[in-house]
Amino acid sequence: MLGIIGAMEEEVAKIRECLKQVTVTKKAGMSFHKGNLDGKEVVVVRSGIGKVNAAVCTQILADDYHVSGIINTGIAGSLKAEIDIGDIVLSSDALQHDMDATGFGYPVGQIPQMDLFSFPGDEALKDLANQCCSLVNPDIHTHIGRIVSGDQFISSKEKKQWLSETFGGSCTEMEGAAIAQAAWLNQIPVLIIRAISDKADDSANMDYETFEAKAIEHSVNLLLEMIKRY
Repeated sequence: MLGIIGAMEEEVAKIRECLKQVTVTKKAGMSFHKGNLDGKEVVVVRSGIGKVNAAVCTQILADDYHVSGIINTGIAGSLKAEIDIGDIVLSSDALQHDMDATGFGYPVGQIPQMDLFSFPGDEALKDLANQCCSLVNPDIHTHIGRIVSGDQFISSKEKKQWLSETFGGSCTEMEGAAIAQAAWLNQIPVLIIRAISDKADDSANMDYETFEAKAIEHSVNLLLEMIKRY
């Protein structure tokens, strides 16, 4: 069974509409929609915004649904000039940019007492997503890169530059690394998919409102095709 996590209602509503034989279970303030899509068993859930919501959601998918893989879709701000609004970023890896234990000798972003600095995206899911995106979203570009997450909406050039220089991030958002960490702890393959809605700079608030719907459309197109081929 494949677990699909979106942070916002708009991200998961269109996927839910495609499900058949649906059962809904509510837990931790979240509604888990389990159903059939193109002959595949999936469970779709809106996690809510932020890292804690995302991690709790992922753990429920692991404990209650024993999912074989997790895909997290959503929108993000670009950290690189070559990644345009509307493009898709697939996670090579993900980390939490607001984790700072430098006082204990760890590099910024490193979670203390963990063996790895960032949490990898699953290679098989990444390859599948790359193939599907070129097929269903031929009007945009697909990038593979590091996703940096934090409980902050990034909307300043200074913070964008810091994220880019410090972590080499491709895009920034508020859930992906928490999902990737929780999936890694449970040994579940995971891929974070982000459609770019803004440039994570002084224009972010304006861009976000304008391009959110288009970004979600690209994510949904990709996800539906991936489920068919999963």
